[in-house]
Amino acid sequence: MTQPPFDNTGYSAPGNPPPGYPAPGYPPPAYAARPMTADGERTIGMLAHLVPLIAMVCSAGLLGFVASLVIYLVYKDRGPFARENAVNSLNVQIITAIMLVISAVLMLVLIGFVTYPLALLFAFVVHIIGAMKANRGEWWTPPLTPRFVH
Repeated sequence: MTQPPFDNTGYSAPGNPPPGYPAPGYPPPAYAARPMTADGERTIGMLAHLVPLIAMVCSAGLLGFVASLVIYLVYKDRGPFARENAVNSLNVQIITAIMLVISAVLMLVLIGFVTYPLALLFAFVVHIIGAMKANRGEWWTPPLTPRFVH
């Protein structure tokens, strides 16, 4: 028995791909964004608040935005609950960054030394509340936080 000829794509002439390969025109399953289970979405929702919180505490407020942005970019298409919590976390970090920049300028007149820790405390409390609500599976919008990212 002879093998069927191969065309220039490496697939057999009748159009059937070799075993273990996807059909032409379809992405491999590993690259497709797969929806998550409800438990997985709750876990990612909680981590969307806890990871930036830990990064923010370890870096005096500078890396929380990066952590929120990475979680948003990775999990935004995996489920609505995970996306909403990632968006909330990113919006909290954006408003915190704005407050920290204003506080840095206000340090020239000494009031910034008070407002900088208050901005970090605000983000800390909002992320803790967001993590607890996400863990319980509750939808929540953080207070005093405009929706920069939807």
